[in-house]
Amino acid sequence: MAQEGVLLGMGNPLLDISAVVDEAFLNKYDVKLNNAILAEEKHVPMYQELKDKYPVEYIAGGATQNSIRVAQWMLQTPKAVSYMGCIGKDEFGKEMTKNCTSVGVNVHYREDDTTPTGTCAVLIVGGERSLIANLAAANCYKIDHLQAAENWALVEKAQFYYIAGFFLTVSPESIMAVAKHAAEKNKVFTMNLAAPFIAQFFTQPLMDALPYVDYLFGNETEAQTFAKVQGWETENVQEIALKIAALPKVNEARKRVVVITQGKDDTVIAVDGKVTTHPVILVKKEDLVDTNGAGDSFVGGFLSQLVQGKETEECVRAGNYAANVIIQRSGCTFPEKPEFK
Repeated sequence: MAQEGVLLGMGNPLLDISAVVDEAFLNKYDVKLNNAILAEEKHVPMYQELKDKYPVEYIAGGATQNSIRVAQWMLQTPKAVSYMGCIGKDEFGKEMTKNCTSVGVNVHYREDDTTPTGTCAVLIVGGERSLIANLAAANCYKIDHLQAAENWALVEKAQFYYIAGFFLTVSPESIMAVAKHAAEKNKVFTMNLAAPFIAQFFTQPLMDALPYVDYLFGNETEAQTFAKVQGWETENVQEIALKIAALPKVNEARKRVVVITQGKDDTVIAVDGKVTTHPVILVKKEDLVDTNGAGDSFVGGFLSQLVQGKETEECVRAGNYAANVIIQRSGCTFPEKPEFK
């Protein structure tokens, strides 16, 4: 049984606007499959066109929020998991709050008076997805919200923290405040490489946070991009995972664990100079509905066992289970109760 408030997530809460589209739609807006980007001027009309031309689904999203919702679902203890981020005072914000609290997450959103709730277009072609995030209010998170007594109390209470790299674009100072608290109190601080553009364009804030990271998640493309930016002359995921695990660390009482997923290929885990590989649960092509949230849900499943003190093998098994459930459904959604044993 997990205790209340054991895990705290911080990130960019976005309402996913999800639709199955065609290649022509991707080409029109210069979007590549299996990528995650921030919206530019040219993408602005896309959100309206999606709503006008396709049957869309609205689902509470944002990478960290996805993982947090999945961890909460796996744990089933009300308010085992807390979450902070910034939303607007609007219908989308209300929808998101309802969506998260209904699965038991303790949400402490900052509400911005002037900016609408962030959205993310999820474009699905043949089960594969592309994400275009319009951060809007999610971009307005401020450290003073984190420092408010009722919110810092969640930081004090938590023993584990999870923040996807996307939040580095919004409030690196909030990340560092939580990271330093975790290191001082010997708590577990976890992050995610999130997307190739984080390693490419937010290199310094990422490298500032990395010495505090006890568990780092990512996929093979993100890991290879990180290696390229660092000037490492290898694309071998196992080598890269080992190199990241060996980077300097503030809290030396804990060895850094690096967890790299590779879609249908084995997950790579590196710690203390050793690499292990872990097979995933394969899904028939006809059962694959939507890969959106697959990586996020793997992390959520993994964290649900980590916070209970389980071994890495068991954390991976839970991650695989959660990802397997979610890719057979539309969006990052799940049945009422998990069947993980």
